[in-house]
Amino acid sequence: MTQATPTATAGSPTRDRLLDAAAELFYREGVGVGVEALCRVAGVSKRSMYQLFDSKDDVLAASLERSAPAYLAFLLPPDGDDRAPRDRVLHVFERLEEMAVRPDYRGCPFVAVSAELKTPDHPASLVARRCKDELTAFFRREAERGGAGDPELLARQLTVAFDGSGVRAVMQGRGLDGLALATATALLTGAGMDGAARPGPETSG
Repeated sequence: MTQATPTATAGSPTRDRLLDAAAELFYREGVGVGVEALCRVAGVSKRSMYQLFDSKDDVLAASLERSAPAYLAFLLPPDGDDRAPRDRVLHVFERLEEMAVRPDYRGCPFVAVSAELKTPDHPASLVARRCKDELTAFFRREAERGGAGDPELLARQLTVAFDGSGVRAVMQGRGLDGLALATATALLTGAGMDGAARPGPETSG
């Protein structure tokens, strides 16, 4: 991913502390958190923040970018997972169901930021979209492996089901009780993914 701000010093303890605090605060309280509150929680002076970032918008974008790899690593199957594509996709929705019952769950952080900003070309919105595109790309790859009739369509449908389920959990203030998993299962079944990977061409010899 492209760095959200060229003036930030990657690997700086001050930068990392600021971005970790920003990710937590923005997720819990929204993007309206002020610079003073952010710096106070991070234990960083405003001067230090502005030496690292041009604006709070850049901090927001960089905090999302920093948290994206860990978020996706939690959702996606681990390296070496050799289950069928259908099961690998359902793994993501099992993770979502697990997150949704946590008392501090506020939905997908990338959806939440984009919804608050309402500006598609905001630096943080662009980072959020890239992360969401990575999830959709995972769904598309598994759909192709699983023999779905229209992998691109199925990938988009699964992403909508994921995002919509997260929003519902927040609005209802409760877990999903298997709804996300059932929705994904129905989509996979309807697309012809019966649990087995599409066989590749046989090799002679």
